[in-house]
Amino acid sequence: MELNRHQWLPFTNNKAFIQRPQIFSKAQGMYYWNSQGDKILDACSGLFCCPAGHGRIEIANAVYQQLQTLDFSPHFMRASENSFKLADKLSSLLPDSIDHLFFCSSGSEAVDTAIKVVLAYHHATGKPQKQRFVSRERAYHGVNLGGTSLSGILKNREVFGQGIASVVHMRHTWLQQNSFTQGQPETGAELANDLQRFVDLYGKDNIAACFVEPIAGSTGALIPPKGYLQRLREICTNNEILLVFDEVITGFGRTGKAFAAQTFDVKPDIITLAKALTNGAQPMGAVAVTNTIYDSIVNSGSDLGNSGLPEFFHGYTYSGHPAACAAALTTLEIFENEGLFERSTSLAPLFQECLHSLSDLAAVKDIRSFGLMGAVDIHSSQKPGELGYKLQADLFDQGLHLKTTGDVAILAPAFICEPKELEQIMDILRRVIRTL
Repeated sequence: MELNRHQWLPFTNNKAFIQRPQIFSKAQGMYYWNSQGDKILDACSGLFCCPAGHGRIEIANAVYQQLQTLDFSPHFMRASENSFKLADKLSSLLPDSIDHLFFCSSGSEAVDTAIKVVLAYHHATGKPQKQRFVSRERAYHGVNLGGTSLSGILKNREVFGQGIASVVHMRHTWLQQNSFTQGQPETGAELANDLQRFVDLYGKDNIAACFVEPIAGSTGALIPPKGYLQRLREICTNNEILLVFDEVITGFGRTGKAFAAQTFDVKPDIITLAKALTNGAQPMGAVAVTNTIYDSIVNSGSDLGNSGLPEFFHGYTYSGHPAACAAALTTLEIFENEGLFERSTSLAPLFQECLHSLSDLAAVKDIRSFGLMGAVDIHSSQKPGELGYKLQADLFDQGLHLKTTGDVAILAPAFICEPKELEQIMDILRRVIRTL
């Protein structure tokens, strides 16, 4: 295939890509195929999106039937039936009393929507001065303006200006003494006290919300130390700060239960979701909020009377898109009918054992894992990210797809993965790392 230069690829060195193109042509189950017809084993569920495996005909048929019946339905003052069915289904999976869903088209949109929900809630409850946000170093919260401001990855921020000015960042949770930990580290819970320091510095009446990924995903699977998330919850509760879990990656069984909030037994006030919501078959995201937040915002518009004005002036053209809802409903049926969350739980110990078997390689700096998700840090004496790029490109040529961020290889295989495929993933990874 001869490539033109008209497409501008995201998060890609486009000049390098043209010189060494890596093209997918089809996908099925645990595999992609490249443009030459070679099989590529998928070790990252696409981009954390396809835990039920690729090419699910049930989802394709549901989308096809939906597009023939109702191809588009505006959700401004109107709605489709499927969006209500999906909200009901999701509310049954979410933690208790997180019962209201606002639909969008991506994780980035979900995060920016959550920011607006937080501000609207504090305005509705008579605390409009609560406008400061707390996030974390090495966080990734999408690429819209609000999410970019929350993010704590240098290259995702440095050329895009100030963004939202009222964001401060806690330290990330990776500690040298926790290297090569399988599961949650024993030490590091005290890092959550950074949030209390910001309360003491800025005042609780000015801090609106704390945004965290339960497991920091795109930066390289940073697992929360034991007690860390519980301490964040305690500080937020004591200071009337909303706790937001960005579960765009960890949602839908990646940690064994439907959401990491349930796995870690910490209930946030807001959860953002996307990716696996439709098994990657349609773009979709959502923001899930507590009854208290929803009721406060909606009831604050009671003085509008019969004016018909919205209580929350926010939304997207594709919010609740019928085809996306059809894909999501069918995806949730597959998760349930095939017991894929339970399969994720049963497969996780073998996955982690296989992943940590790479610790004997000289090039490996650290390995972290939790559930069916893990990362391998590579020692690098080169410019940061150069070795990670080479690793990813070489792995593709050897028949393996995964994600790298900087010099970190991130793995999140589909829940349908078989033990022999796990072994194949590790064999290829071991072979290529040895050549670095």
